[in-house]
Amino acid sequence: MGDINHAATVNDDLLLKNFFAEVSEVERDNEVLRILSCFKLNPFEYLNLSFDSSIDEVKKQYRKLSLMVHPDKCKHPQAKEAFGALAKAQQLLLDQNERDYLLSQVNSAKEELRAKRKKQLKKDTASKIRSLVEEGKYDKQYEQSEEFQQELKVKVRELLTEQEWRRRKMQMRISEEEGRLKKDEEEQKEMWKRKREHEEEWEGTREKRVSSWRDFMKGGKKNKKGEIRPPKLKTEDPNKSYVQRPVKRGG
Repeated sequence: MGDINHAATVNDDLLLKNFFAEVSEVERDNEVLRILSCFKLNPFEYLNLSFDSSIDEVKKQYRKLSLMVHPDKCKHPQAKEAFGALAKAQQLLLDQNERDYLLSQVNSAKEELRAKRKKQLKKDTASKIRSLVEEGKYDKQYEQSEEFQQELKVKVRELLTEQEWRRRKMQMRISEEEGRLKKDEEEQKEMWKRKREHEEEWEGTREKRVSSWRDFMKGGKKNKKGEIRPPKLKTEDPNKSYVQRPVKRGG
């Protein structure tokens, strides 16, 4: 069984080599342009695959297209960019979470298109009867048509764009909230810094304040028993001075 698989792989490699030997530079350039014009949020478009493609189909298609636009083989100035876009597309489709998200958007798009079609059928009696008689075969045939696939592609683009816009708005709000919290934290730190500086400054002048009070107590003039007057303090008017009223001790 292993030899059969190995032989199949070798044959595939040989077919690919023969294929690319016949691919012209114009075809390679056109593929680069196609890749770069794809809708950025849909990796299925980059690999030119339908939404129901299997994992094996994704790998096989990536290998084919990546060889076609590989910078060593393709002379187009944006070949490297196209090659990187293909690699990213494959990575997304091989990631189960990303794939599930994309397919959920595809299913939502299908439901919207089906609902739209039901409304149209109500107006078209002949189509409605035909749909009922064939027990849904008519609808299945329509969904396999090129017209439906094109509508689906456009609708998926709309939904992916809408979801991406919501994600960016949410990210913007988160960033704004983080910025606000950071600003509040910085303001809080600055407030505590000023408070510490004030306390340190106050503590630094403690000895000076104590000395001034001692000098005041020693040099205060006594008029009556139990009364102490502090030195006169000058006011803005040089001809006047403010004198504290005598304060009696012990009531």
